[in-house]
Amino acid sequence: MSQVPADVLARYSRFPDQVTASGPAEEFLRLACLSYSDDDPARWAQARQILAANPRIVEGSGNVAAAVADAQALRRILAGDPAAASREGGPLQWTALCYLAYARHDPAMTEGAVLDCARLLLDAGADPNAGYLWHGLPTPFTVLTGVFGEGELGPLRQPRHPHSLALARLLLAAGADPNDGQALYNRMFQPGNDHLELLLEFGLGHGDGGPWKRLLGDALEAPAQMLRGQLSWAVTHGMTPRVRLLVERGHVDLAEPLDRGTTVTAVAATTGHLDLVDYLVAHGAPPLDLAPAEGLIAAALAADRARVDALMAAHPGLLEQVRASRPALVTWAAACGSVTAVELLAELGFDVNARGRTDVPSDQPWQTALHKAAEDGNLDLARALLRLGADPGIRDARFDSTPLGWARYFGQGAVADLLEPLSG
Repeated sequence: MSQVPADVLARYSRFPDQVTASGPAEEFLRLACLSYSDDDPARWAQARQILAANPRIVEGSGNVAAAVADAQALRRILAGDPAAASREGGPLQWTALCYLAYARHDPAMTEGAVLDCARLLLDAGADPNAGYLWHGLPTPFTVLTGVFGEGELGPLRQPRHPHSLALARLLLAAGADPNDGQALYNRMFQPGNDHLELLLEFGLGHGDGGPWKRLLGDALEAPAQMLRGQLSWAVTHGMTPRVRLLVERGHVDLAEPLDRGTTVTAVAATTGHLDLVDYLVAHGAPPLDLAPAEGLIAAALAADRARVDALMAAHPGLLEQVRASRPALVTWAAACGSVTAVELLAELGFDVNARGRTDVPSDQPWQTALHKAAEDGNLDLARALLRLGADPGIRDARFDSTPLGWARYFGQGAVADLLEPLSG
């Protein structure tokens, strides 16, 4: 990708985690909205406390009125100042529609009030494609991004809007572009597909990419690239319902290779999802054709001991080759949640304490399989890893935390209870 044009970068870059607030209205907005940095329910509780202590801030700010979904207050404000619908302001330098979309302090706000506020703003000229560049990165955080929510910190710390589908439908009908790369990224980690169904209904994967594509040029993926990226992630992570949705409604071309020329069937097999191969081939993907090393990886992740033995017998030295090229394969087996694959790999001599990545199949030394079991709350996997010699005191390379620290951070109490007596 190319660089973001300098003038666009200067105009739209925002740093939500670095803002300072002036007065209770700005402090409320700063705490009430997702910032994609230190989002946490405790922040939203603080926002509620500020609002309870200063209820009149709703009357004096269109941004606050939008965030709290007070249609009456917002109507009065817009009657006296129609430009408030499209003016950037508040601590985050957003439009009122963004504050409405990103606010998370009140999960009990009603759908009717939210939609009424959105209509008031849109009727007054609010841009349904408004947004900003988070820390200057080239995928814009749009109004839709805020509505759909979620992200790397998960649905508890970065939840979707309480009325995400209804609000998103309203925005899309008003002209929001469905090719929202950041929204797609934020929602790809969890298995739900309601956001994709709605975006596909409104043309995801087609069109020119809308105003942000025109602003950012080649720094932003084209719509078809976004759709293929979703397919690649879904296949890699065994999200079968999502794969089916993208194939049958997104009409992605399965004959076209994915990254680095790899076929979609090879990706499915070598990431532990052999069950997807027949479906992919039936819908146009090339038949599976793996080199011996790839075949061994696929068989091991499928916990197919007979196939592993056959490959090792036919190709002397193959196991040593794969252990050298994929030293952290156990971490990916843990990411797949497969106890039997972890046990087979340990039996084959793979190190259960090796550090690798668990978001993608990579041997980049980030965290161990036990860290992943802690993150996911997979008690059976954690017990199996400990039985196989996993070190509960080992620290990951990014956050310098033990598996117990991960279990606590992700709220996985059962795994934390298992690890606590074993952690010094």
